Amino acid sequence: VQLQASGGGLVQEGGSLRLSCAPSESIFSFDVMGWYRQAPGKQREVVAVFSVSGGTADYADDVKGRFSFSTDGAKNTVYLKMNRLKPEDTAVYYCSVQQRRRYYWGQGTQVTVSS
Repeated sequence: VQLQASGGGLVQEGGSLRLSCAPSESIFSFDVMGWYRQAPGKQREVVAVFSVSGGTADYADDVKGRFSFSTDGAKNTVYLKMNRLKPEDTAVYYCSVQQRRRYYWGQGTQVTVSS
Protein backbone atom coordinates (compact mmCIF):
# COMPACT_ATOMS: atom_id res chain seq x y z
CA VAL A 1 0.00 0.00 0.00
CA GLN A 2 1.34 3.39 -0.96
CA LEU A 3 0.14 6.58 0.64
CA GLN A 4 0.55 10.05 -0.79
CA ALA A 5 0.09 12.87 1.67
CA SER A 6 -0.12 16.51 0.74
CA GLY A 7 -1.43 19.85 1.89
CA GLY A 8 1.18 20.96 4.38
CA GLY A 9 2.65 24.41 4.40
CA LEU A 10 3.34 27.55 6.36
CA VAL A 11 0.42 29.19 8.11
CA GLN A 12 0.00 31.83 10.76
CA GLU A 13 -1.28 31.03 14.21
CA GLY A 14 -5.04 30.74 14.14
CA GLY A 15 -5.09 29.72 10.50
CA SER A 16 -6.26 26.53 8.84
CA LEU A 17 -4.88 23.82 6.62
CA ARG A 18 -6.32 20.68 5.13
CA LEU A 19 -4.09 17.67 4.67
CA SER A 20 -4.95 15.00 2.13
CA CYS A 21 -3.87 11.40 1.86
CA ALA A 22 -4.60 9.25 -1.18
CA PRO A 23 -3.88 5.55 -0.71
CA SER A 24 -3.12 3.23 -3.60
CA GLU A 25 -5.91 0.88 -2.48
CA SER A 26 -9.51 1.51 -1.63
CA ILE A 27 -9.96 3.24 1.70
CA PHE A 28 -12.66 0.68 2.45
CA SER A 29 -10.05 -2.08 2.39
CA PHE A 30 -8.44 -0.76 5.54
CA ASP A 31 -9.27 -1.45 9.14
CA VAL A 32 -7.96 1.76 10.61
CA MET A 33 -6.72 4.99 9.12
CA GLY A 34 -4.91 7.70 10.94
CA TRP A 35 -2.87 10.84 11.03
CA TYR A 36 0.27 11.15 13.11
CA ARG A 37 2.82 13.88 13.57
CA GLN A 38 6.41 14.24 14.66
CA ALA A 39 7.84 17.49 15.88
CA PRO A 40 11.60 18.14 15.95
CA GLY A 41 13.21 16.28 18.81
CA LYS A 42 10.00 14.50 19.73
CA GLN A 43 8.54 11.10 19.15
CA ARG A 44 5.85 10.50 16.59
CA GLU A 45 2.43 10.86 18.14
CA VAL A 46 -1.09 10.08 17.11
CA VAL A 47 -3.30 12.96 16.00
CA ALA A 48 -6.43 11.17 14.85
CA VAL A 49 -7.45 7.60 14.15
CA PHE A 50 -10.48 6.47 12.21
CA SER A 51 -12.16 3.11 12.42
CA VAL A 52 -13.37 2.28 8.94
CA SER A 53 -15.91 -0.27 10.12
CA GLY A 54 -17.16 1.90 12.95
CA GLY A 55 -17.06 5.13 11.01
CA THR A 56 -15.81 7.06 14.01
CA ALA A 57 -12.68 9.04 14.70
CA ASP A 58 -10.76 9.58 17.90
CA TYR A 59 -8.50 12.56 18.45
CA ALA A 60 -5.57 13.45 20.62
CA ASP A 61 -6.65 15.68 23.47
CA ASP A 62 -4.72 18.70 22.26
CA VAL A 63 -6.42 18.72 18.86
CA LYS A 64 -9.98 17.88 19.88
CA GLY A 65 -12.37 20.51 18.67
CA ARG A 66 -9.80 21.94 16.25
CA PHE A 67 -8.98 19.04 13.91
CA SER A 68 -11.39 16.82 12.06
CA PHE A 69 -10.89 13.63 10.08
CA SER A 70 -12.97 12.99 7.00
CA THR A 71 -13.09 10.67 4.02
CA ASP A 72 -14.20 10.94 0.43
CA GLY A 73 -14.92 7.53 -1.01
CA ALA A 74 -15.41 8.84 -4.52
CA LYS A 75 -11.94 10.39 -4.51
CA ASN A 76 -10.49 7.60 -2.35
CA THR A 77 -8.94 10.23 -0.17
CA VAL A 78 -8.85 11.00 3.53
CA TYR A 79 -8.42 14.43 5.00
CA LEU A 80 -7.34 16.11 8.17
CA LYS A 81 -8.83 19.57 8.48
CA MET A 82 -6.87 21.61 10.96
CA ASN A 83 -8.39 24.79 12.34
CA ARG A 84 -7.14 27.33 14.88
CA LEU A 85 -3.60 26.14 14.38
CA LYS A 86 -1.03 26.80 17.07
CA PRO A 87 2.76 26.98 16.88
CA GLU A 88 2.91 23.73 18.84
CA ASP A 89 1.13 22.03 15.95
CA THR A 90 4.29 22.47 13.91
CA ALA A 91 5.45 19.03 12.84
CA VAL A 92 5.76 16.61 9.98
CA TYR A 93 2.38 14.98 9.53
CA TYR A 94 2.05 11.39 8.33
CA CYS A 95 -0.93 9.38 7.23
CA SER A 96 -1.07 5.72 8.06
CA VAL A 97 -3.36 2.79 7.43
CA GLN A 98 -3.76 -0.60 9.01
CA GLN A 99 -4.70 -3.52 6.82
CA ARG A 100 -4.82 -7.08 8.07
CA ARG A 101 -2.61 -6.22 11.05
CA ARG A 102 0.01 -4.49 8.92
CA TYR A 103 0.72 -0.80 9.12
CA TYR A 104 1.65 1.33 6.15
CA TRP A 105 3.02 4.85 6.24
CA GLY A 106 3.15 7.62 3.75
CA GLN A 107 5.82 10.22 3.41
CA GLY A 108 5.27 13.16 5.68
CA THR A 109 4.08 16.61 4.88
CA GLN A 110 5.49 19.56 6.78
CA VAL A 111 3.16 21.85 8.69
CA THR A 112 4.68 25.01 10.13
CA VAL A 113 2.66 27.41 12.24
CA SER A 114 4.17 30.81 12.87
CA SER A 115 3.30 32.94 15.87
